[in-house]
Amino acid sequence: MSITASRGVALYVGALLGPGLLVLPGLAAAQAGPASIIAWIGLLVLSGLIAIVFAALGVTRPSAGGVAEYARIGLGDRAGRAVRWLFLAGITTGAPLACYMGAGYLGGNRITTAIASAVLLLVVLAVTRHGVRTSTTMQLVLVGLLLAVILLAVGGAAPHSRTANWTPFAPHGWSSIGPAATVLMFSFVGWEAIASLTGRFTNPRRDLPRVIGVAFAITTTIYLTLAYVTVAALGDTAATATPIAALLELGIGTAGPAVAAVSAVILTLGTVNAYLTGGMQMVARPSRFTIAILVTEAALLTLLGTGTISTTVAVTVPTACFLLVYLLCMLSAIRSLPGLTRPIAAVVAAAVVVVLSFGGYAVVPAILLTVAAFALPLRRGEELSSRRSRCNLAKAHRESSRRDRVATPCPRAQGATRARGEAGRRRR
Repeated sequence: MSITASRGVALYVGALLGPGLLVLPGLAAAQAGPASIIAWIGLLVLSGLIAIVFAALGVTRPSAGGVAEYARIGLGDRAGRAVRWLFLAGITTGAPLACYMGAGYLGGNRITTAIASAVLLLVVLAVTRHGVRTSTTMQLVLVGLLLAVILLAVGGAAPHSRTANWTPFAPHGWSSIGPAATVLMFSFVGWEAIASLTGRFTNPRRDLPRVIGVAFAITTTIYLTLAYVTVAALGDTAATATPIAALLELGIGTAGPAVAAVSAVILTLGTVNAYLTGGMQMVARPSRFTIAILVTEAALLTLLGTGTISTTVAVTVPTACFLLVYLLCMLSAIRSLPGLTRPIAAVVAAAVVVVLSFGGYAVVPAILLTVAAFALPLRRGEELSSRRSRCNLAKAHRESSRRDRVATPCPRAQGATRARGEAGRRRR
């Protein structure tokens, strides 16, 4: 089934506006205070640059291989395998965590939240197993509902903004912006989620840049507005685990927490649906992938439900996986893409390294997984797949160059054509 532009925008927006949107503004405010707005702005700029590179990679090589294919075309077989492992590891750890963050808005203790998050994940798994069409239809509905809830929260709380809430601007020092950015990065991963579906667009060369541009405009507007209102309206109480509920309560009163709970379910279903839909395209046996997610869910929710690990620590594990995916894809883009995309990819790669440096021990599992992917020998199937990928990429470059030459004739040829036309008119 092909994906229309509207469904593509819905998938991207759903992937980018995850349930972290419900929690992370409060976590960032707790770490950096009002200065967390700097982390938001910096990451939005970084997100825009990532979007440009992923659009260029997607146009060059639309494939069900997704980000693994992007890394393979520039860095080789093992890099492609590393990105595939990292992406799937990020999904298997991030999907249960996303459901847990969303279920936290439903109320109850940690055990109740863990049970509710398990139910949410099972619902999304059931939907994604019915195919891409069902998933994208669901995504269109969820994104529409989500935008309505965010507008209600921001519009209702904005009149309560106070200038005094911005002082002191950096109560924990300027160095606190780095850790805040590492936590917030979980909200900005998402461009990689739909990469494996780019081949399903009717015309990837035409549709993909438009879809990514619209999705980036929507998410940028929502993130900046929400980050500003969270600090300006909530002030010292911005460092809460449920900032959206607090904003809704300011705007619509006691009904706020109930509306926030509904929005939490919408965000969770939308994000996890987008990631699982993309992930299912990258695995040969979706049933095994589903089992891996369920096993990880049981382990992770047990740790979170018993309080063994905190949400802040848990967030950085899948975030580190996705950041390394970005890093390897950017390095591949530097080697394989032409023009201005190369320096943009270099800037993104440097920024990703900086953000990773604040991840601490949570980055170690992702690094070990990457080392294993490069160290272990390749299977024959992976080598053949890589050769086909390189041949297809070279063919795409030749076709692109041929189209460019046909579409843009040289000035001398254009002048000769005009001269012949004028001579013909004079003879007539």
